[in-house]
Amino acid sequence: MPTSVKTGDEVTLSRPDSGAPIRILAADDQEHILDALEFLLRPQGYRVDKARSPVLVREALKSTSYDAILIDLNYTRDTTSGQEGLDLLSEIVAVDATVPVIVMTAWANVELAVEAMRRGARDFVQKPWENERLVSILRTQVELHRALQHAARLEAENRLLRAEGRPEFLATAPAMQAVLETIARVGPSDANVLITGEHGTGKEVVARTLHALSARASRSLVAVNTGAIPDGVFESELFGHVKGAFTDARTDRIGRFELADGGTIFLDEIGNVPLRQQAKLLRVLESGEVERVGSSRSRRVNVRVLSATNTDLPAACQAGQFREDLLFRLNTVEVRVPPLRERREDIALLGAHFLARYAARYRRPVQRFDTAALQAMMQYSWPGNVRELEHTIERAVLMSRTPEIQPADLSLSSPRAQTQNLEDLSLEAVEAVLVRKALQRFQGNVSQAAEALGLSRGALYRRMEKYGL
Repeated sequence: MPTSVKTGDEVTLSRPDSGAPIRILAADDQEHILDALEFLLRPQGYRVDKARSPVLVREALKSTSYDAILIDLNYTRDTTSGQEGLDLLSEIVAVDATVPVIVMTAWANVELAVEAMRRGARDFVQKPWENERLVSILRTQVELHRALQHAARLEAENRLLRAEGRPEFLATAPAMQAVLETIARVGPSDANVLITGEHGTGKEVVARTLHALSARASRSLVAVNTGAIPDGVFESELFGHVKGAFTDARTDRIGRFELADGGTIFLDEIGNVPLRQQAKLLRVLESGEVERVGSSRSRRVNVRVLSATNTDLPAACQAGQFREDLLFRLNTVEVRVPPLRERREDIALLGAHFLARYAARYRRPVQRFDTAALQAMMQYSWPGNVRELEHTIERAVLMSRTPEIQPADLSLSSPRAQTQNLEDLSLEAVEAVLVRKALQRFQGNVSQAAEALGLSRGALYRRMEKYGL
C-alpha cells in the first residue's frame, strides 16, 4: 500500500510499500466454496479470511480492514431470494462505502443483480464462477480501493501543503522512484535542473516541488513559458526595459529574472527558444547580471534556474538548433519525468485524486469509477499524459448521471477509433490528429511543428491546450 514519506520539512513525496498484504473477506455458508476461493486467491497474493454467516462477517469487520469483500447472497438453505445477502450488503456499505463488495450467487437473475448494484455492490458474479474473471474483478477493485484510500490520505496532507503554499506530488509507480529520489537529493541545493518529458507529464509540478524543497522556498517561483514569448519581446519579458526603449515602452518594466531575485525562475519549453535569443540567455546565466532593454546599467540577480522541455536537446545541439554551452549551463542535473503509459500504477491513484477534486469543485455527487471505466482508463494510451487524464476526469464528473463514472462518461477512443480514417472524423478531431502528428514528427519542437502547420507558435499553443496535448 502506498505510504507518504516526508522529505525535509517542505513537501510530501509518495512511495509504495510493496510488503502490505492484500486482505479479502469471503463469506459463504458452504465450506467447500470458501476453500475453493482460498485455493484460487492465495497464489495471487491475497490473504483470505473466511466467514460462514452474516454474523461472522459483522464480527470480522469490527476488528479488520479489508481491501475487498466477497459475499454470497443466500445463507438459508430453503431460500433463494438473496435477501439475507442484500441486507448484509447494505450494512457493509453503511459502515464503509469505499470498500468494494462483490456479490456471488448460484441463483442469479437480472432483478437480483440490479438490486445488488443499487445497494452498492461493485460487481456481481454467478456461481460457478470463471476463475479468470473473478481474479480480474478482484484485482481491479483492490487497486482502485487502495488508490482511493491513498488519495484520501494524500488529499488531507495536501490540504495542509496548499494552505502553506506548497505543491502536491502524487506518485507511487516504480518508474517514478528515480524521479522522487533525484528530487529529494537535489531539491535542497541551488543546482540548475533540466526537467525533461513529454507534454502533460507534470514537469511544472516537479519544478514547484524542487523550489519547495530549497532554501528559497519562502521567495518567489517565477514560471515563464519561454516557447510562447514572441521573438520581438523576448528580452523585454525576461530582462525588462526602461521607458522609451521602444515605441510602446511608456514606463519602466521589471523583467522575470529580476522578479525572481532571491528565488527561482522556471523556464518552461526551453527547447523552443529561438537560437539568437539563446546567446542572450546564456550571458545572463554566466554573469548573473541582467541589462534592461534600453539601459546601459547591469543589475545583479541571484536566481536558481529550473528549465523544462519535451525536446531532445542533445539532438537539437547536433542539428545546430540549440547551443551546447547553454545546455551545459541548464543541465547540472536532469530529471526525466516518464509518460503516464510507463507509470500505469498511478492511473487509478491520480484518477481518484482528480475525481475528488472536481466532484468537490462542481458539487457533483460522483464518488467512484465503475469497474469497466477503470479498466478503460488502465488500457488507454494517454498520449496527453497526466494533463489529458485530469481533463478527462473533469469532463466525466460533469457528464456523469450516476454516482459512478461509466466508460461512456470518459469518452476515451478505442484503439480502433484511434486509427480510423480522417473522413470519418469531425473537423475538431481532424485538427487534433494533425496537431498531434506534427508534434510527434518534430519531437515536440513547437516552433517547427507550428511552421509545418502554417500556424504561429501562440496559435499552436492554444490548440495544444484545447486538445490536452
